[in-house]
Amino acid sequence: MEIYYDLTRYGHIFSGILWIGLLYFYNFVQAIALPRMEASARPHYQISILPFSLNVFRWAALSTLIFGLLYIIGAEIDAADAGTGSYLLETAAGNSILIGGILGIIMAYNVWMIIWPNQQKIIAAVRDTVENGTPAPADQPKWARTALLASRTNTMLSIPMLFFMVAARNLPSLWS
Repeated sequence: MEIYYDLTRYGHIFSGILWIGLLYFYNFVQAIALPRMEASARPHYQISILPFSLNVFRWAALSTLIFGLLYIIGAEIDAADAGTGSYLLETAAGNSILIGGILGIIMAYNVWMIIWPNQQKIIAAVRDTVENGTPAPADQPKWARTALLASRTNTMLSIPMLFFMVAARNLPSLWS
């Protein structure tokens, strides 16, 4: 069972670093650099680099969630086999993981249900403008604002989420 925990933990950590790294890139680098780009270069970035990075972003979010859930399932099975009760609800690490995990689930929902669909609309509109000269849809600023707000929300949620995920292993006294 130890190899199971190692694989799920390392998969969770790697995916999480990729996910949060891209989240921070979008909010702390791209959000500042994109408006400074030459106007004619922005659409090319939006239809070439952005679709790929958003795809990696959303799959990193999902794999982080899946690896985390697999780890919890294993821990709950071990706790039940040992007769020690619920890992999530009856241990200090479990309490921290539960809070961090709930925040992570909210963040993954934002990625898949708000950020990704709105960015897909924006990318399609920009591609249509570049390839066909079609004017930007009137809803494009609304799509951008919705995606931006969900992304900023995720950035703010990432701080307590990371705290509780680290606390699970390194701050057990948090719950005593």
